[in-house]
Amino acid sequence: MAHAFNHSANSVEIKEAVGPPTTNTMEDEKSAGVGYTKPEKGLFSASYNTYIGDNDPTEDELHGPYALRRVSAPIPWAVYAVAFVELCERFSYYGTQVLYSNFVNHSLPLPYPKGPAGSHHNTGAGGGSSQGVSGALGKGVEIANGVNTFNSFWCYIVPLFSAYIADEHWGRYKTICWSVGIAIIGHIILVISAIPPVITNTNACFGVFMLGVIIMGLGTGGFKPNISALVVEQIPATNLKIRTLPSGERVVVDPTITQSRIYHYFYLFINIGALVGQIGMAYAEKYVGFWLAFLLPTIMFLTTPFVLWWRKNRYRQAPPQGSVTSKAARAFFYALSSRFSWNPVAFWKRTHDGTLWETVKPSNIPPPLRPHWMTFDDAWVDEVRRGFSACAVFCYYPLYWLAYGQLTNNLTAQAGTMTLHGVPNDVLNNLDPFALILFIPICDQFLYPALRKAGIQFTAIKKIFVGFMLATMAMVWSAVLQSYIYKTSPCGSRANNCYLSDGSVNPAPLNVWIQTGAYVLIAFSEIFASITALEYAYSKAPVNMRSLIQAISLFTNAISSAIAEALNPLSKDPLLIWNYGVFAVVAFIGGGLFILQFRNLDREEEALNNLPQGHVEADEKMADCGRFEAAEIGPVRG
Repeated sequence: MAHAFNHSANSVEIKEAVGPPTTNTMEDEKSAGVGYTKPEKGLFSASYNTYIGDNDPTEDELHGPYALRRVSAPIPWAVYAVAFVELCERFSYYGTQVLYSNFVNHSLPLPYPKGPAGSHHNTGAGGGSSQGVSGALGKGVEIANGVNTFNSFWCYIVPLFSAYIADEHWGRYKTICWSVGIAIIGHIILVISAIPPVITNTNACFGVFMLGVIIMGLGTGGFKPNISALVVEQIPATNLKIRTLPSGERVVVDPTITQSRIYHYFYLFINIGALVGQIGMAYAEKYVGFWLAFLLPTIMFLTTPFVLWWRKNRYRQAPPQGSVTSKAARAFFYALSSRFSWNPVAFWKRTHDGTLWETVKPSNIPPPLRPHWMTFDDAWVDEVRRGFSACAVFCYYPLYWLAYGQLTNNLTAQAGTMTLHGVPNDVLNNLDPFALILFIPICDQFLYPALRKAGIQFTAIKKIFVGFMLATMAMVWSAVLQSYIYKTSPCGSRANNCYLSDGSVNPAPLNVWIQTGAYVLIAFSEIFASITALEYAYSKAPVNMRSLIQAISLFTNAISSAIAEALNPLSKDPLLIWNYGVFAVVAFIGGGLFILQFRNLDREEEALNNLPQGHVEADEKMADCGRFEAAEIGPVRG
């Protein structure tokens, strides 16, 4: 067979130093000859063609018994600069979010000797007592869960607007800068809510606190989808290419592997920031008070404008291109218009016969009949079709996030009902980022290469399915543990409202570290589901819609939060066993339906990843529609 993917790629020069190879080990890179150059003062210099090559692989070179080994391209320093900005932002976000549960749930502790030793009524610090829990508002676990759920919903609905602005008007860099400024204002307001004159006035404190949550969420939502797209945009490789190594071995440089590795280490940076932020702020809250716990993330976040400014002229990014999103929507509805039927069965068959997107390709529409807004080529239609496929995949993610959301809400409260042995109850959920920091490099360096060597194609669809099943197991673990808490608690099924005379918690005689299993299972599920969502959103989106597709992926968290808000009545005694059980069943059913629906999409994964880049003119006055008439682009492969 001729070349499977006969797409041309222009040579693009990297004008910045490339960081130490994080693709394989240093020796692997040296022997592979992929991106390896003799070090010069710790840096590596390489051009696009140096490590990509010019040849497209054939079918035999990609599949079968003689398939070539696949490797990643080198990772430039710009990726690490973007990842560090994300680390600081996640330190500040998770460092404050981890405080919300105790801040809202528990009341200001009574001063010693009426309260636990070391407690501070004016700061909310729980003190050094083994069961001393910090608090401020005293609204209870249900309201605390509601605030956390609202925060998640808000932070993940804002990306839809910020991504639209970035893709079509401002560009990613400018949108990120404005978002950082807004988030800093939110941080400052949260600090004000926790200073002694405010925190001791419950009504004023609650109002200022919620204002800070809303403004900070606006900044966070503006930041997240654009930074996720910007980090991988620093890599110029877009298609499979052949590279002949100095040893004579021929390998395939695979952009999918490169993107996957970048997002794995990007997620590693996220969790380093989250781990340090959450642990540090939990102890600051317990021993000093909420004002310090809110202040330290603010100081950390203030470093991000300087890092962004330092690399301002070095970031590679796609420029904003006007009303591209509206053109994608118009193309979709144009394709549906000739297939609509009031009969749902007939409508389904007409839209799933494999030719839906062929009807909207300019080369298939005579010029006299072509709409004036159709200022794109056939290749861009293929990209949009791929983007809509990604959005369909994300439809199941709210069911996954329902289980994951228990991490920062109910599991924190659950820890507070067990014997803490001096550990703050909101420190335990740091087992999740700790496990991610440990297992992400293991998966990247050993598990995935071993699977590729064994010929096992652990594609995105398969990873997501495994993530769903692991989330199910985490919820089963939590439900079983909750049943034992109810059995052993001095207050029975009222474990969340069980206190001693000094105001400290009267816990169940169960060691809080029993929760470890649930957190580790959730962490593994994130590696396979959450990281893959980032990869999938980037690799399947049209180049000029990457922020928007990332935002749609993130928006599934908002949908999940809305569903969780409806299920909030389960987040209290004595219903918490049902709470975890329901989310276990939902995640299991969601994973099963997911793999059934998208098993066919899984088979065309490689073809979708290697489509040629299309072209679109957002301004119809600038478009020369005639240039698309002679397009000779075949149907979508697969």
